[in-house]
Parts: sequence; structure tokens; C-alpha cells
Amino acid sequence: MNDRGIDKEKLLAQSLIFQALDTQARRDLASFAHITRHVAGEVIFQMGAPGQSMMAIAEGTVRVEVVTPSGRDVTLSDLRPGDIFGEIALLDGGERSATVRALGSCALIVLERRSFLDVLQRNPDFSIRLIELLCQRVRRSDERMMEIAFLDLPTRLARLLLRLSVTSPASPASPLSRLSLSQADIAKMIGNSRENVNRCLKRWEEARLVDLKDGWLILRDRAGLEALADAN
Repeated sequence: MNDRGIDKEKLLAQSLIFQALDTQARRDLASFAHITRHVAGEVIFQMGAPGQSMMAIAEGTVRVEVVTPSGRDVTLSDLRPGDIFGEIALLDGGERSATVRALGSCALIVLERRSFLDVLQRNPDFSIRLIELLCQRVRRSDERMMEIAFLDLPTRLARLLLRLSVTSPASPASPLSRLSLSQADIAKMIGNSRENVNRCLKRWEEARLVDLKDGWLILRDRAGLEALADAN
């Protein structure tokens, strides 16, 4: 997929936040945007780096990570096509608040600060939508950090697996029964070690809550996991 094949305006319209803009405003914003591509594992930007742009994902998946004061890597979220990131540094002109890396090959629509703020000032509905997005991000980060600080490993792990099982394209009405995740990735998502995650999953396998088979984590007893998730 080359740059000429990317309809930036159409892709922006697929993102919930940019749906608050009228067609002309999206066209104006798209005209100032440019495309970047990244390979699997590549760091898109590093926590603490200066930030003068935000990105909308055209294709692929990226992971948002932070390092805790104790030096542990924590995954905050995985973002997919239609999601945006980098908006905090773009708005305040400060440093990046997290590290973002490509999980696979991805294409990003990059929006520079000057053109973005110009559109923002002329579209109050868009400003409100952006505020709502920022509040959602803060709530999600706060919940994640509260879980890491106050909940035990089994509770955090059960909540994570249940949350991942209903992440789009799945839904609460049609949850996934199997997940493809490494135990190292799971550990980063709940702020613990791979070894501890492995021991917990092995105990759950013996209790017939989950199965570990051919790289898949299979959720056998959803009600049992829900009970663990509510234990605290």
C-alpha cells in the first residue's frame, strides 16, 4: 500500500474522534498530514522525547508502554486502525508521556501540531470530542495503575484475560474463547514477571479454568475467571 493508495481523508473519517469534524475540516486536516511506515518492533517514539505531532493508525497495531518508577515495563494499551495516539504532547508541546512501538508493519497518518491546532480552534465539537478521548485515556491508565498497586496477581490476570476476550472485533455479546499472547506480553500488561504469570496459568490449567495449547491461551471456564476477577 503506497502513499498514493491511502485516502487520508477517508481514513480520518473512520476514526471516532474525527467524525466530529465536517467534511471540509477533515479535508483541510488531511491535506496537511503525511504518511509514515514502521516495521514490527520499531519504536515510533520514546517516552520523554519531544512531541510535535499526533498519529492516526491507517493499518497495523501499535503498543503503548511506560516504565514504572521501579523500572518495570507496563503495557497500557494496544491500538488498532482508527485509533489515535500522541495527542498529549501535541496539545501541550511537552514530552511524550509513553513509548509507542509497532507490533507489526503499520502505516500512520501524522498530523503536525500547527495545522492540528488551527483546525481544533475552528471546531468546538471536535475540541469536546478530544477532551472526552483524553478523559477516557486517563481513566484507563488510572485503573491500570490502581490494579497493579492494589490487586493480587490472579485478580489482575483474570481481569486482563476477560478484558482482552471482548476487545474489538470481539464484543461482550460474542467474546473470544482463545487468545494468542505470549506470557511475556501478558506480564507486561499486568506489571508482573513472566515466571509468576506462568505459575498462575499452570495452576489455572490444573483447575480447568484455562488450557495452554499450541501457543493459544484457551478460556475454559469464563464464570470461574469472572469470580476471580471480582475477588477483591
